[in-house]
Amino acid sequence: MKKITAIDLFCGAGGLTEGLKQAGFTVVGAIEKEPFIAKTYSLNHPEVYIWNKDVKDVTGKEIIETTGIKKGKLDLLAGCPPCQGFSSLRTKNGALAVIDERNDLVFEMLRLIEELIPKAVMIENVPGLAKDKRIIEVLNRLKLLGYFTDDCLQIHDVSKYGVPQRRKRMILITLLNKKISFAEQERTVKTVRDVLGNTKSPGTGNDPLHDYSIKRSKKVQEMIALIPKNGGGRIDLPKKYMLSCHIRYPKGFRDVYGRMKWDDVSPTITSGCINPSKGRFLHPEEDRAITIREALLLQTFPMHYKFPENIGRDRIALMIGNALPPYYIKKHAEKIISSLRGKTISQ
Repeated sequence: MKKITAIDLFCGAGGLTEGLKQAGFTVVGAIEKEPFIAKTYSLNHPEVYIWNKDVKDVTGKEIIETTGIKKGKLDLLAGCPPCQGFSSLRTKNGALAVIDERNDLVFEMLRLIEELIPKAVMIENVPGLAKDKRIIEVLNRLKLLGYFTDDCLQIHDVSKYGVPQRRKRMILITLLNKKISFAEQERTVKTVRDVLGNTKSPGTGNDPLHDYSIKRSKKVQEMIALIPKNGGGRIDLPKKYMLSCHIRYPKGFRDVYGRMKWDDVSPTITSGCINPSKGRFLHPEEDRAITIREALLLQTFPMHYKFPENIGRDRIALMIGNALPPYYIKKHAEKIISSLRGKTISQ
């Protein structure tokens, strides 16, 4: 069967590429500006040509010459433009995006769409982009190019699509002159227990992303030990163990120093996912934060996913927090493949 090709813009550590590959796409190219992130990507996807430079400096002509795929012949152009400017943590009143030059990178993706005219487009981002005026311009220009833009944008909680994590995302999927349906929600929810229930305690194996030790102060370790198993939080601590900022603002950031629940999904895996002071990132039962490997599993990365040895844990956690859950992408990518092989519907 003919290969179904894709290019991953803003590829990061490779979550989107991993999902596309699992669905059956052949990813032929990727763009990543940061060298240490590009190195991580290539470590896991060595067969993919990667442009390690700013997307602004990559042209459609260069992509065509490098991949050998002519204009109009690429099956999918996919990407998640850096979303920090649209994040709910950096918006005014949770709606208006702050001023951030990265907000306009969605137009660089649009430029490449215009230069390549792929058969399908996937844009994934935080929900904040859906409320921004930029998305209206993107949709209008896509429609002028011939893409089917009716009902092509949705907001999803990925926990309803087989990811054991509460995480809301915006996803835009459109095809040239062809309607596409989004992936269906799964009937059952995958939980923390489903993913981490059989994971061995750190220090019992030889996985550098799991079997490492963390030194914390005696007081912090005592705090962690006192937090009730399976969902307890800092509000359950005796007052003498509460941090002064938590006493002053008892209703603020209630999830910090919280435990995950075995039979629920995890909270959103962020760049602070291995630090208990950054959210509900304590193991449901053991007196520790989740490990990098456990964070990757909750993001639905495969067990074999690797990171360069000379990259610190904080940098790895940043890549994990910014990554797209591969399984969520896989679900929608399978729909794209099915639609590409189906009948054309006029707009």
